[in-house]
Parts: sequence; C-alpha cells; structure tokens
Amino acid sequence: MEKKNQVPKYPHLRFPEFTDEWKEVTLGEVAEISKGSGISKDQLSPHGLPCILYGELYTKYSSELISEIISHTELDPLTLIFSKAEDVIIPSSGETAIDIAVARCVPIAGVAIGGDLNIIRSEDTDGAFLAYQLNGIRKKGIAKMAQGSSIVHLYGHSLSKLAIAYPSLPEQRKIAALLSLIDERIEVQNAISNDLESLIVGFYNSVQYVTKAGWHKVRLRDLLTIRKEQNTSGSYEVYSVSVSRGIVNQIVHLGRSFAAANTSNYGVVHPGDLVYTKSPTGQFPFGIVKQNHNASPVAVSPLYGVYRPISPEVGTLLHYFFLSPLRANNYLAPLIQKGAKNTINIRTDHFLDNVVLLPKDEKELRCIADCLLALDERLSVEREYVELLKQQKAYLLRQMFI
Repeated sequence: MEKKNQVPKYPHLRFPEFTDEWKEVTLGEVAEISKGSGISKDQLSPHGLPCILYGELYTKYSSELISEIISHTELDPLTLIFSKAEDVIIPSSGETAIDIAVARCVPIAGVAIGGDLNIIRSEDTDGAFLAYQLNGIRKKGIAKMAQGSSIVHLYGHSLSKLAIAYPSLPEQRKIAALLSLIDERIEVQNAISNDLESLIVGFYNSVQYVTKAGWHKVRLRDLLTIRKEQNTSGSYEVYSVSVSRGIVNQIVHLGRSFAAANTSNYGVVHPGDLVYTKSPTGQFPFGIVKQNHNASPVAVSPLYGVYRPISPEVGTLLHYFFLSPLRANNYLAPLIQKGAKNTINIRTDHFLDNVVLLPKDEKELRCIADCLLALDERLSVEREYVELLKQQKAYLLRQMFI
C-alpha cells in the first residue's frame, strides 16, 4: 500500500538561505527535564553566587533571553542546582495555567536555579530559540498540561510530551538573534518611557516652587462638578481605568471586555473629564484619579465617579496632582470609610470635600498644563512604539515557527 505524501514542514516566514524541512519531535526526545533546588527570598544576598528565583521570571526578566543575572545567594553550593549554558527554565507551579507557561533562556553556566523551576536542557536546540518557541506557538499547549485548581503545577513528565519543531542550529540561532534584537529595542523604548514618566513627575513636583505668583489651596468642589450622564443608548465603548495608562479601551489593553451585558447605566466620560475609581490598586489603597485623554466620550463602570472640570487646564493639573501615590493618599485618606471586607465607602460628592494646591495665576496654570500635556503626548508616542514592537514580535512568533 502506498504511503500518502506528507506535507513538508516549513514555517510561513523564513530566511531565504534556509530550505530544509523542520523536524517534529516531543520535547522529551531532545531534552532532559529536571528541577532546581529551593532558594527563598530571605536567602538572597548582595553578593555570592548568581541565582534565579521562580517569581523573578515575572518581575525581573521580561524577555526570553536573560541578559543579566540580578540576584545572588551565599548558600552552600553543594545544596544548589546550577545551570548549563543555554538551559531553558519554566515554572513548575503558579496561580493560573496560562501564567505558568513562561519560558526563559539562561545563556551562561553556573547560575543557581530555584526550586519551583523546571530546567530544560537540550543539545539539539538553541536555548533562546526554544524559549521563544515555548512562549509563542507552544504556550497554550503548555498551559493545557498544567494540573491543579487554586495552585497549578507543571511536571517534567508532562512537559516531555510536548510536541515541538526545530530546524538546523544555524537557522535556530538566526531566528533567536532577530527576536533578541526586537527585545533589546523594547527594553530601550521602555527605558525612554520610564525616563519621560520621571521627568513629568519631577516637573510637576518642582514647578510649584518656581512660579511667580505661587500656589494656593482650593477646595475640589470649586473645581469639579459631578457628571451624571449615563450611557442610556449603549452607544459608547466601555473603558477601564489603569494606573499606568489612564482611561483605556478594555478590549485593546486587557484582551477582552469585562462590562455587563447591559451598559445603559454606565457613566459617560467626555474628553477632559476626570474619573475616580473608588477601588484599591497597588500603591493607591483608596483608588486612582485619571483624566480622559481620549478624543471621544467613553463609558465607564457605574461604580466610578465622573467629574467635569471648570477648564481643561484645571483638569490636566488635577490629573497630575493625583498621579503621585503620596498626594492621592493624603487627599483621600480623611474622606474614606473602609467597609467590612476592606471595601471603600465614599459618596461621589464626598470625593470633592478636600483641598488641592493650584497656581494662583491663571496664565501660569495654562502654561504648566500645556507643558505637562506636551510631555504626556511624547510619552504616548513612545509607549505606542513599544506596543508596535510587541505586535511585531508576536507576529514573528506566530509566523517563524511551526
């Protein structure tokens, strides 16, 4: 009986000098999978042996190729498990299945690997190439292998059954080098964005001490009025309020909508309006306040307070006033009542019952607001470039692997 012709295994996008088929195998066929040894946060030290802890894959190492080891420990080396060059590490436990599917390549030998990490060691694959493949086209497959409910686990014997594909080492390394270049550019752009954020905060903090007329205390009730308009027609898109990004489209920035089926009672936020979330997040235990910098009106949760400023410039300065966790918390703390489950109890109108500092001179107020908006527009451009780079990387992860 004749065998059916098999379809050649090639990626959709490829460097032109490579033409050979890719090999399809299970991870266990080309790699040994083991585990690290326990290292806790309180066992870290300023000096000693380089090490990587499980949690650092989420907080300190954002790209697949780890360029610099941040942590160290002075534990006895005989109790530790060390990397070989180009090992790939992936968590063995986590909170959710999709979060556990995070791979990083350790490019150097001699790094102590923490206990909640699987170590994937292969002679046939480039470590960075494998990490990119696991984080990209194999991510959902890895997530399906995770077991558990409140805490999920990813076992080596499960990982060994994962189907992967790879070409020759030269092609692997060229793919990894291209993706690494994009990661480096993302890192540079993030640094530019962080510097601009620091500049904006520093400008606002210092400008009140150098203006000619000085600043004075003004009750917020004299600057804002409550906007009671509702999304009765359901025609406005639902947005969320983010600490770092302000008022953002839920689907674009969060991946899906969290809105109720009926949004007719949602508040309408016009350009320049301010929104107070009334919910704790990170460094803002009493909630965050953001100005709507979108060009069109949007809808937000009915739990939020929406306010119209007496002028766009006043709204801008209030936006930057509440950007500081210290200022926001000092303003809100006297107004807040905590509920039984640590919920925040504050009426929309009661939010207006404290004072803020503003420039006395209206001309200076407008000048400061214009400077802040110009800096913010530049920051938006830099952030948008980061998003474009991330989209480009995601596209290549889909098209350059099979």
